[in-house]
Amino acid sequence: MAGPGSGHPRLIRYNRNGANCLRLGRGHDEVIFSTMSRHQQKKGSAPGGSQRQLRVGEAVRHAMADILAHGSAHDADLEGHIITVPEVRMSPDLKLATIYVMPLGGRDTERVIAALDRNKKFLRGEVARRVNLKFAPDIRFRVDERFDEAERIEKLLRTPAVQRDLTSEQDRDREEEQ
Repeated sequence: MAGPGSGHPRLIRYNRNGANCLRLGRGHDEVIFSTMSRHQQKKGSAPGGSQRQLRVGEAVRHAMADILAHGSAHDADLEGHIITVPEVRMSPDLKLATIYVMPLGGRDTERVIAALDRNKKFLRGEVARRVNLKFAPDIRFRVDERFDEAERIEKLLRTPAVQRDLTSEQDRDREEEQ
């Protein structure tokens, strides 16, 4: 680093308020670069993760749906079921895939999850063959509860109390328009 008065821009690195700063230049030509320290940086605010997590999760979902649709996993408990794969969530390092599944009609969910867990090694290898990743993600299976939640909300919306509130609100809206 050049000393003062040597004509060369000075380069000073200092830490202020948890921020790493870099000062280049001298006087009016000074430029300050600042980066937030690691604990102040915002993590991905997207609810499903980063774009990359979502993209890889979708690729794993398509691969798993294809494997299950073609009956590649030979298991007696899986053969009699049509299994839906509505979502796959990837960990930030893409080494763990949580696969949400739902058998058609929601019957025998425990048996289906147990069968998928028994065939986890084979299914992981098939996913690794179909999805080009540096590491084959470890997979775990969970029952997708969204269908049950949607049905519960639908039942609530059909209750007489909610219907009464909706019709009275629509009547008020019509009166305001006139």
